[in-house]
Amino acid sequence: MSIRSELQVGRRTMSLSNLHKVLYPKAGFTKKEVIDYYLRIAPVLLPHLRDRTVTFKRYPDGVEGEFFFEKHCPRFRPTWMRTHAVQSERTGRMTDYCVLNDLPSLVWAANLSALELHVTLGRVRTPNKPTALVFDLDPGPGADLRTCSKVALLLQKMFDGFKLESFPKTSGKKGLQLYVPLNSRTTFDDSKRFAHAMAELLQRQHPELVVANIRKELRDGKVFIDWAQNDPNRSMICAYSLRAVDAPSVSTPVTWDEVTSAARSRKSGALRFTTSDVLRRVEEHGDLFAPVLKVKQSLPQIH
Repeated sequence: MSIRSELQVGRRTMSLSNLHKVLYPKAGFTKKEVIDYYLRIAPVLLPHLRDRTVTFKRYPDGVEGEFFFEKHCPRFRPTWMRTHAVQSERTGRMTDYCVLNDLPSLVWAANLSALELHVTLGRVRTPNKPTALVFDLDPGPGADLRTCSKVALLLQKMFDGFKLESFPKTSGKKGLQLYVPLNSRTTFDDSKRFAHAMAELLQRQHPELVVANIRKELRDGKVFIDWAQNDPNRSMICAYSLRAVDAPSVSTPVTWDEVTSAARSRKSGALRFTTSDVLRRVEEHGDLFAPVLKVKQSLPQIH
């Protein structure tokens, strides 16, 4: 039997269900705590969600239960929920995605046990122009976050050579993600071509550490640079989103100094942050990822 509660969020009265349901069993972290986290982190999270289509990864029975990705905004959504229709290039069908531009929308999604929020790199008004270029660093067997940190620093050096600012964040699981702000006229064709070229260059320079090929059998002890994420049809875990692992971990913006320390560390827990860690970090440092939304840069021409 569903137990319902009401919460006033701005001008909206939200109907919430089963707040005491445990969604992270090993941590004893409840749905109420999930919603509370999203309420508290909203000031820095919402700017990274705004005007982007969102894919939910929902865990109605918690992180140890069945999950599903939900692209189409549920039909039972509130009348005030903003959506944006996108046509599939493969099937031609239209999908109405949710767009979480305000706090009631975010709370509504959290109440659905949409623990993970995946967003596009382009905005709804300019879907073919990414606001950032991204390098998704995925460690293969025998590699870890420390290995990813070493590869991230190699990429940073390359970016510095092009006079491009870059900003790292954790995936919230086992990898790192590097964002190069664009906020310019750059298209996905431009960013994908550049990302592919940089990944292959780094693979040639550091074959013992880096792989740019998607084939899993090539990844042992190496970090796969997923350059193909630079695509209008792909989505990335949003900064400050929860991840569905044993603990309520978060995709967390970090500093380059922290990445450098992690690369040198012998501790396996480096660069892993839970909700309480992230709320404390934001209170101390603000949004470390804010420049990704503001810095304007153009990619150099490659041949």
